[in-house]
Amino acid sequence: MSQTITSRVGVSLRSLLPEAKFFGGSDIFAKACCARPEHVLPGEVFIAICEDQEDGHDRVDEAIERGASAVVSEKPLPVSVPVCVVGDSREAYGQLCHALADQPTDRIKVIGVTGTNGKTTTCLLIKAILQKAGAKVGSLTSLGFDNGYDEQSWGHPTPNPAIMADMLSRMQYNGCTHAVIEASSEGLVKQHLAGVQLDVAAFTNIRQNHIELHGSARNYYRAKKKLLKYLRSTGVAIFNGDDSNCVRLLNQAEVPSLSIAVHGVGEITASVVERHKSEQTFMLTAGSQSVPVCTRMIGDHHVYNCLIAAAVCLVYGVDLKTVVRGLESVETLPGRMQRIECGQSYGVFIDQAHTHDGLAVALKTLRRVTHGRLICVLGAHESSDRVNRPLLGRVAERGSDVSLITMSGTGGTSQNEVVHDIIDGFARPAKAHVIPNRKEAIRYALSQAEIGDTVLITGQTTERLVSDRVEQSEPRDCDVTRELLYEMVQEEGTTPTTEAKVIAFPR
Repeated sequence: MSQTITSRVGVSLRSLLPEAKFFGGSDIFAKACCARPEHVLPGEVFIAICEDQEDGHDRVDEAIERGASAVVSEKPLPVSVPVCVVGDSREAYGQLCHALADQPTDRIKVIGVTGTNGKTTTCLLIKAILQKAGAKVGSLTSLGFDNGYDEQSWGHPTPNPAIMADMLSRMQYNGCTHAVIEASSEGLVKQHLAGVQLDVAAFTNIRQNHIELHGSARNYYRAKKKLLKYLRSTGVAIFNGDDSNCVRLLNQAEVPSLSIAVHGVGEITASVVERHKSEQTFMLTAGSQSVPVCTRMIGDHHVYNCLIAAAVCLVYGVDLKTVVRGLESVETLPGRMQRIECGQSYGVFIDQAHTHDGLAVALKTLRRVTHGRLICVLGAHESSDRVNRPLLGRVAERGSDVSLITMSGTGGTSQNEVVHDIIDGFARPAKAHVIPNRKEAIRYALSQAEIGDTVLITGQTTERLVSDRVEQSEPRDCDVTRELLYEMVQEEGTTPTTEAKVIAFPR
């Protein structure tokens, strides 16, 4: 997808960025901009941004050689084209991208959702409710984006400002009345939402995560807090009243706010009535009204996601009955406590659970509905937070009866290191069964399951939604699991014992 955004009309940087200082001219008139020097086309304005691995200011000459007509930077530069100096070039980039796209968020209602866990599911629940209410809704999540005309895969939950502005502009052009955006902590730090104006900012939870990326839990909290800066003056923030960091943020927020809760106090609450492996029912209460909600997706975490989605839509005036119809219409999502049913006599669930907190929630949920053993297949991707890996092992050891550690990708030296890191979290490493081949690990787990048991398969985070297809480089866990289950069920109606090579990594 193009990293450049253009406009037929053009934008005056002096009007758009009144605090900026100009060198080599009194103003800069931009019809297109780009933040990657290798993508610059003649006549475009180059935005010099400091990235993780390089400083865009060091590549200004390259951008000018490719035809950049002007530069936006954070310091004066001795170059032959006009320079606009700003305090934050990331912020300026976002503002310019949305201005070139004719400010799409002026004509479409935008909801931003952030949190450690539950962002994607909450976004799609919000979308489902609003659609039941008659709205046309675009979305941009880690599963993909829907611009109101078609759905496409996307590799990141929060794309850069050029793509963000382009997507929102397409949603608005295609008649969308609302847009739901998943805001990752990395995207917030890099100000990928700069230029966006939110009607609602929703926080699912704020736990310890991405410490390697942000440096500390405090910095991670600050990253999530940045979502509030994109709220309109008339916007509303929604917080999880049972999450301590969300409550802390709620107490600091100087904007109209709502809170949701299951165990504590909130404007919108829920209480679980019953829960089985195949569904759960809870009472949703808003003000003086209470209604039952029956969902095919189970767990307290899903109740929280439903509450956040309900709160967002109640802000827009959607009635409670429509809220319930929307929540109940979402029966499954790829890799989100996805139940696999192929006639087997035990439960099988797929969950990405890429954080120790997410894994703990998944195991706790399934333990409550499992009468037999809980068998967990887990792995972590090479790019995962190394601080998180031993915690995954610790949670798996404590929360499951059998733990199988495998690769989440194609294997290799770095994948072996990932396995070692996970095993480091085990108090008794001998309890950790290692089967490097992911398909064989799943096969072995299924072969060990008996009536009343539950198998949880976690760690794969490569799924992308494209209509009813999924594009990715490796087989999906759900496809592999279904294939293996059908093989087992078809063999005279019994579940055969599979001999898998279980190894112990040298310490």
